[in-house]
Amino acid sequence: MLHHAPLMLDIAGTALSPHERERLSHPLVGGLILFARNFESRAQLTALCGELKSLRPDLLIAVDQEGGRVQRLRSDGFTPLPAMRALGELWMKDALRATQVATALGYVMAMELRACGVDLSFAPVLDLDYGESSVIGDRSFHRDPRVVAMLAKSVAQGQLIAGMGACGKHFPGHGFVKADSHVDVPVDKRSLRAILAEDAKPFEWLHLSLAAVMPAHVIYPKVDARPAGFSSRWLQEILRERLGFAGLVFSDDLGMRGARVLEGREIGFAEAAITALHAGCDIALLCNQSMEEGGRVLDEVLQSLEDAALQGRWQPSMESEGRRQRLLSQHAPLSWDELMHEPGYHLALQQLNF
Repeated sequence: MLHHAPLMLDIAGTALSPHERERLSHPLVGGLILFARNFESRAQLTALCGELKSLRPDLLIAVDQEGGRVQRLRSDGFTPLPAMRALGELWMKDALRATQVATALGYVMAMELRACGVDLSFAPVLDLDYGESSVIGDRSFHRDPRVVAMLAKSVAQGQLIAGMGACGKHFPGHGFVKADSHVDVPVDKRSLRAILAEDAKPFEWLHLSLAAVMPAHVIYPKVDARPAGFSSRWLQEILRERLGFAGLVFSDDLGMRGARVLEGREIGFAEAAITALHAGCDIALLCNQSMEEGGRVLDEVLQSLEDAALQGRWQPSMESEGRRQRLLSQHAPLSWDELMHEPGYHLALQQLNF
């Protein structure tokens, strides 16, 4: 079988169980997403990441560490990061200062994560702040796509300096709809022209600055009946061909309500994963399934994807695997102790006091 590891899974606790070690060794598993429940201390996190890398040196370890209310690692030395809206508010007073702070934020966030063995943060958020979305809210930099693009580019620059790629989300934009795709199926009835003129602009402008993109579990019926993460029109025709994006595409969490309905019918996790991969996602993301029945859903998805490959219903992709490999850190990070003596890190920390 052509090697391609298109699934990113989670684990239940702060250490690996024997079954989780076995599951993460499966050749179709390419990544692990961490949550607050997987963290009790920096020493524990560093040891966990070290064990993961000894098990699978190419495993991509990721976390949501945007800042504000979406920051999984908050204690034992991790810097509390401001919500992105605070940077947008600073922009309105001093635009250059805001970009300086945004770069510092990306750098601090990425350096701290990498010092513990984490490869990627799912950041920055590129959604526009229409003032309606409860799930986006202060996670957005601003209403103006130009401001969002400049601040997100600055955060991405800080991540890149630290040796981490940036992942823009949620393509083509989740900020306009009120519904939360974690528990509902949001529908955005605007035209393609309207979406491309506003919400998708940061993705277009930053196509060279982003190493990865995550689509929204939102249906845009005037473009496609399928949510963006299941839509080849959105992911291949628009994101890749029209906007020129060449990096990796993650699905958003396939456990969310918005990912479990396809053209009016309920679908299971395995069908969701295969549909996302067929549509143009390089990695299908399955969160919070390890705690249910010993991770039975994860094992079923792995078996289903393995069967689909053997039966020719899904074809592994060397291009997708190459994109995944490029997200792995290319140089060794500083240890936490070394980071604490790094002048650039302390200068960046000072910038966050704004």
